[in-house]
Amino acid sequence: MIAKYFHFDELGTNLKSEIIGGITTFVTMAYIIIVNPKILEAAGIPFEASLMATILTSFLGTFLMGIYAKRPFAIAPYMGENAFIAYSVVKVMGYSWQTALGAIFISGMLFTILTLLKIRSWLANQIPESLKISFAVGIGLFLTFIGLNDTGIVRIGVPGAPVNIGNFTEISVLLAILGFLIISILMMKKVNASIILGILIVTLLGMLFGITPLPQQIFSFPSSISQTFLQLDILGAITWGFIGVILLVFITDFIDTLGTLLGVGIKANLLDKDGNMPEIEKPMLVDALSTVFASLFGTTTAGVYIESAAGIEAGGKSGFSAIVTAALFLFALFLSPILTIVPPFAYGTSLIVVGLLMISPINKIDFSILTESIPVFVTIILMCFTYNLGVGLTAGFVVYPITMTFGGRLKEIKPGMWALFFLSIVFYIFYPY
Repeated sequence: MIAKYFHFDELGTNLKSEIIGGITTFVTMAYIIIVNPKILEAAGIPFEASLMATILTSFLGTFLMGIYAKRPFAIAPYMGENAFIAYSVVKVMGYSWQTALGAIFISGMLFTILTLLKIRSWLANQIPESLKISFAVGIGLFLTFIGLNDTGIVRIGVPGAPVNIGNFTEISVLLAILGFLIISILMMKKVNASIILGILIVTLLGMLFGITPLPQQIFSFPSSISQTFLQLDILGAITWGFIGVILLVFITDFIDTLGTLLGVGIKANLLDKDGNMPEIEKPMLVDALSTVFASLFGTTTAGVYIESAAGIEAGGKSGFSAIVTAALFLFALFLSPILTIVPPFAYGTSLIVVGLLMISPINKIDFSILTESIPVFVTIILMCFTYNLGVGLTAGFVVYPITMTFGGRLKEIKPGMWALFFLSIVFYIFYPY
């Protein structure tokens, strides 16, 4: 029954591969359980309640993605958006976190309406194939950069250079390099569980060397969510002075989700011959509702996580993979002490490997056609080197119509691309520089 409902035969998968894929996705993104509440704590949101909100949002969104949309994508509160809310909206602009949650609720409702009207899917299908490929490649490089930084192989913000080599005398860095080699060799040997095995081996070695702390306990009882549940201030967000925040939250999530869905979808072979994702409204609706849930529970904008690519590479191709990830998020309510001990130098190596695999579609781009290769280049480079997917995606949407117009291909620009062009201009107007 499970195989039939999730179309295992059509997708060329099986129960074992889906379970491994789901576990891999969870392990690579489990850090969000702790990191998101820590960031939001700076905005005054109580840590324990925020942790509960993070887990519940991730569980519910990912479960719906699996059971309804039948896609191997995991949902969780976005990194980047949480920092924007905590540091820019609350600490700099002086708004309360309750008002910020009100803005997130409004954005989520707008997403839902636009999805039901099929406007979001229409825009997605208007994007040219070259830009869709650039999303996958850009996400790959972005994941690689995150992995290199998380593992300490590369350091950012060092004196004299934006990035530099890490400290190779540190055991954690050496274990990260070893982890990369282990995963790579296992993949070369066609071992299906290569990514999760590499993560577990490096985690255990970290414990052996005493740099990964042993969990003080295995089980923990869930904390109360009452301090954040339904504490959003919607009326406070509906003011003229707050319109810029709402627009930025809306556009950032809109663009990030669009790029992530298409980029990860390309790697999962979920796009049809025309380069479109069939029934894309379903994962988009789940994404929209997840943002609404997030605001009600007491956390920030949620959406599809690029770490889902790790689970896809590990074998997850159907919605059952997402169900497995969702179940692990639910277990995290009771097992967070043990599930969150995986160190960055362990899961970071998997992101580097996935980054390698994500950039493979770049060979489909003809770089001699400058009208398309220039916006592709801008998208890929800025997604990675600004450390912000939204910046790279919007830059591509701005540059594409310009190069096509001056390249004598104005008539080839679809109406939806002009809509994304102007939406991206608004993004840069309100961006907190």
